[in-house]
Amino acid sequence: MQTCLGIDENQRRIPALVMCYLNPIDRLRRLFANPREAKLMRWWYERAKDDENLAHPADGTQWKKFDEMYPEFAKDPRNVRFALGTDEMNSFGDRSSTHSTWAVILTIYNLPTWLCQKRKYLLLCIMIQGPKQPGFDVDVFLEPLMKAMAKLWEEGFKIWTSLQRKSSL
Repeated sequence: MQTCLGIDENQRRIPALVMCYLNPIDRLRRLFANPREAKLMRWWYERAKDDENLAHPADGTQWKKFDEMYPEFAKDPRNVRFALGTDEMNSFGDRSSTHSTWAVILTIYNLPTWLCQKRKYLLLCIMIQGPKQPGFDVDVFLEPLMKAMAKLWEEGFKIWTSLQRKSSL
């Protein structure tokens, strides 16, 4: 996706912002296809729980409240729970750079706490690059990701789970 900033002296369009999108569903398929990874995706449900300490987001009141609101979703421990984060990074290491790079990352909360923030399990979904920040227009760039999340929520998708050796929704 590109938005046009203007036209240079050679009559070429100069993109204001360029977006790269990576569908998270493909990465989830890969995670569940590996038996070790599929087992890790159920860790939050199968772990030994200590009722006194907050050791994982699953111990929090928000997680429990969500489970009460959506009991069908909560029934299957393979259902994935995400956190969405975005931040600007300076890819050229120059403080006076006129280039802006924004990353949109999904964190998977099904994983053990010591793995949630590891690079291997962070899903880079969107990169927005250009001479300026996306600002209030960031919702336009988030649209394909939100459509994928809506599809996951409403329909789910067929996936081969190597842990149970069967296809599931």
